[in-house]
Amino acid sequence: MAPDSSAQARRAPARLLLVDDHELARAGLRALLADERAVTVVGEASNGREAVELAAHLRPDLVLMDIRMPDMDGLTATRVLKERCPTAAVLMVTTYSSPEYLFEAVKAGAAGYLLKQADRAEIIGAIRKVLAGEALLDPQLATQLLRRLAGETRAPSGHLIEPLTRRELEVLRLVADGQTNREIAERLTISRGTVKAHVERIIAKLGVSDRTQAAVRAIELQILPAERT
Repeated sequence: MAPDSSAQARRAPARLLLVDDHELARAGLRALLADERAVTVVGEASNGREAVELAAHLRPDLVLMDIRMPDMDGLTATRVLKERCPTAAVLMVTTYSSPEYLFEAVKAGAAGYLLKQADRAEIIGAIRKVLAGEALLDPQLATQLLRRLAGETRAPSGHLIEPLTRRELEVLRLVADGQTNREIAERLTISRGTVKAHVERIIAKLGVSDRTQAAVRAIELQILPAERT
């Protein structure tokens, strides 16, 4: 029997682009990921401008992006990259734990924020979560970010590709609270597969690439209440 090409495509390693102005930092990440069969490093960039140019050709699934870099910083590069390659997820990997950087990273389009001091298990776990479409921000932090976004949002910008169903709105509220698929499944008494399907439809209808940005977009469109409890 001929191999299932769709199954082979699903097993294809995720394509990663490493972006950091320090060669040793990139080498460290590359070595850390060497044994991960689910991912493959397809390119490296030493600044944001190179990252944007490479991403256009390489079409990575995930970009590991530093923040402080010459020529174009990581926040600016993330904004440009998400405009040109909207399906690529961006995970900020930085030494700075500043709440301001975190907020600006999420606004720019990042799916998550990880400190370089994290150990191997934390880094691998974060990469797997982002690639699987899972939440990376803890619930308390997610709530703080959304409240701040709500405070900055004035009027709706844009529109939904397709209206959300009542169940999708329920799932979206829990996503915005930083809950994982497992937690949402337990809360709504449905399977994790059903939650995953709902999240995928929500992301598609909001025209974003990941659940973090789905929550941000929902605030911008005023789908979620401005003040969350």
